Amino acid sequence: MLAELGLASWETIARRGSLMARGKCSPAEYARMVTEKLGAAQRSAAALSRPGRKPDWLALLAPWHTRAKSNARRLRRK
Repeated sequence: MLAELGLASWETIARRGSLMARGKCSPAEYARMVTEKLGAAQRSAAALSRPGRKPDWLALLAPWHTRAKSNARRLRRK
């Protein structure tokens, strides 16, 4: 999962950087960059704050992994 997260994040950053460099990054894409990170952070915080349980590292990474993979897949089409 960690390797997939790293690769998908790299691809997403590269593709978004390319969109920005070409002046084709939409306001919706900029907004998505912020809201997806807020949502992933909230889900990770919820997984971390479960009382009486040790942190489940997969549960902490899952929101980031899911979003990075879906972004990479979506941005391939642009």
